[in-house]
Amino acid sequence: MDGDGTRAGYDLEFTRAISDAVDVPVVVSGGAGTLEHFYEGVIQGGAQILLAASVFHFRILTIKEVKEFLREKGLNVNL
Repeated sequence: MDGDGTRAGYDLEFTRAISDAVDVPVVVSGGAGTLEHFYEGVIQGGAQILLAASVFHFRILTIKEVKEFLREKGLNVNL
């Protein structure tokens, strides 16, 4: 969460360490700024849940855009 509001991307190394160490769904939070950041959170970070705020509050992205992008990348997403 140190990256909250930075839009510089999630802390993927930390997220991966957590997701490799536990058997419960992992939430990644803090730093999403591009569509690719969401995808990286799942693929590189191993997260099952993605949080974001500023990209939506400032209308940089929409939830629909993110979901469609992730679905196009082959991830299971509810639209």
